[in-house]
Amino acid sequence: MPIDATQPYDDGNIFARILRNEIPSSRVYEDEWAVAFHDIAPVAPQHILVIPRGAYVSWDDFTARGSDAEIAGFVRAVGHVAREAGLVAPGYRLLVNIGGDAGQEVPHLHVHIFGGRPLGPMLAR
Repeated sequence: MPIDATQPYDDGNIFARILRNEIPSSRVYEDEWAVAFHDIAPVAPQHILVIPRGAYVSWDDFTARGSDAEIAGFVRAVGHVAREAGLVAPGYRLLVNIGGDAGQEVPHLHVHIFGGRPLGPMLAR
């Protein structure tokens, strides 16, 4: 169910629970700023999610309230994960859904990294 990106942070969301190790994940990277893991329902051969360790509902929330160090660390983590997955040369897509119109379903900022095949047009036509 799409969410309102302006809602308060819900620390019971699935990504908060993954961060607390209450739910297992197939982690591929973690540092002080971010955790990355394979999506459980991939839509491309490579489909990795990167989430910040901080309690942020959306990209908008993160860029408004996150510290410069958090923002830089998170953005660097996304790039690191894509490079380590070998996606730079063939190409990859980053996707961040913000709010209901974009289809955001989990009220914790997450970046999708898609790759491993030609991905087609950016939006359905």
